[in-house]
Amino acid sequence: MTEMPRLAVAGLSGESGKTLVSLALLFEAGRKEIPVRAFKKGPDYIDAAWLGWASGRPARNLDTYLMGFDRVARSFARNGIPSGLNLIEGNRGLYDGLDARGTHSTAELAKLLRAPVVLVVNGTKVTRTAAAPVLGCQKLDPEVWIAGVILNQVAGSRHERVMREAIETACQVPVLGVIPRAPEGILLSTRHLGLVTPREFAGRDALARNLLDHVASHLEFDRLLAIARRAPPLESPALPAPRSDTGGEVTIGYLNDSAFSFYYPENLEALRAGGARLAPISALAADTLPVELDALYIGGGFPETHAQELSENSGLLGSIRRAARTGLPVYAECGGLMLLSRALTWRGFRYPMAGVFDFEVVVCDMPQGHGYTELLVDRPNPFFALGTHLKGHEFHYSKIVLDGPEPLTACAVRRGSGCFDGRDAVVSGNVWAAYTHLHALATPEWAQAFMGQASACHN
Repeated sequence: MTEMPRLAVAGLSGESGKTLVSLALLFEAGRKEIPVRAFKKGPDYIDAAWLGWASGRPARNLDTYLMGFDRVARSFARNGIPSGLNLIEGNRGLYDGLDARGTHSTAELAKLLRAPVVLVVNGTKVTRTAAAPVLGCQKLDPEVWIAGVILNQVAGSRHERVMREAIETACQVPVLGVIPRAPEGILLSTRHLGLVTPREFAGRDALARNLLDHVASHLEFDRLLAIARRAPPLESPALPAPRSDTGGEVTIGYLNDSAFSFYYPENLEALRAGGARLAPISALAADTLPVELDALYIGGGFPETHAQELSENSGLLGSIRRAARTGLPVYAECGGLMLLSRALTWRGFRYPMAGVFDFEVVVCDMPQGHGYTELLVDRPNPFFALGTHLKGHEFHYSKIVLDGPEPLTACAVRRGSGCFDGRDAVVSGNVWAAYTHLHALATPEWAQAFMGQASACHN
C-alpha cells in the first residue's frame, strides 16, 4: 500500500481547458517546491510533451485500450511519486470512450486509480445551465469521485457568482477555481493535429509566466492539493523498473528534433533495457547518419512544417537512403514514413524526401486517419512474426499518392485507416514504415524485434 496523492483533471468535452489547468497546477506546485509527476490519459503525444515540459520530466501516457487496465495501474504505481502531486490529464469528455458505455474513458481510468476528479467547465455563454452537465456527470456513474469544479472562460464577477452558486447548490461540490478570459495569444497555440509542440513553441518562458499569472493565480491550489492527498493508498504492484542504459554493443539511432519528437519514453527505455545505446540525431542539423548505427528509429512529428529544411538537407536524406538500401534496419512511424517517401507535398509545394520508397505523400486539409488501430501481421516483414496482432493508434493528415503499383505491406487493417485500403506497414528489405504508432507497454514484442534486427545487423 503506497500513499500517492493524485488528481485527475477532466472536462465535459475537448478544448474545455484541461491542458491549461494541468500545466498551471504543475507550475504552481513547482513554485511551491512540491514534487510532481504528470500523466496523460490516452495515446496523445503533444499534450504529454507539454506536461513533461511543465513537470520537468517525461510525462507518461496511461491508455487502458492499448495497455490493458492492469499494466496502466502498474505503470502509474511505478512512475508516480509517493509525496507531492501526481497529476493525470484526461482527454475529451469525462465519459467519452470507445462505446456508449464509456469503455476506456477518463472516468474509467479515474476509477481504476481511485483518483479524485476535478471537472473543468467552459463557462462561455452559460450561467445556471453549467450546473446541469456537472450534475449529470455525478448521476451517470456515482462511483466516479467528482471532488470539485473549475470554471474557465468566465466573463466577470456576476458571471462567476451565478455559476458558482448554481453548481455548489445543485451539485454539492465546491468550485475550486475561476479562470477569466485571457487576452488573445498569451497562452497555447493550435494548428492541425492540435497544439503546437513545445519544441516548436518559441515563447515557452513567457508562456510559463502567463500560466502562473492568468491561470494558476485563479485556482485554489491548496484545496486542490488537499483533495489529491485524500486519495486512498494504492494497492497495485509496480511494473519492474527498466534497466538503465547498459552501454551495450548495439547502437540504435533515432531522429530527435522539432520535426520528429513523437516517442513514448517507454519505447526508448525498452530499447535501453534490451542493451542498446541510443544515439539522438537531428534531421535538421546532421549531414549524415553516424557510421556506427545498427538500426534507425524514426518516430512521428511534423515533417510538413519543416519540409523545406528537411528537403534541403540532402546529405542526411542521401545517407538514410543508402543505409536503407544496404540493409540497415529502419523502423518508421507516420512522420517517419513521410520522410522515407520520394517527396512530400504541403500547401501546394513539393519537397523531395529520402526516396527509400517509390511513392509520394500529400498533406490534406482533413484527417486521413484518426483513432485506435488494430493490425494483423499477415505477410513477411523484418520485425514481426506472421499472425501477430498489434494494437496502436494513428492521427495523420497525410496520405500516400501512388503513380505505380501498390508497394508491399505487412499488415491487414482490422481497425483504422492505415496506408491503403485495408493495409498498413509498407516494407522493403529491412525497412518498416506504418501510419500506426505502437507503445512498448502495449506491444512488448516490438522492442524484442527491434533489438533482434539491430543485433543481427551488428553481427
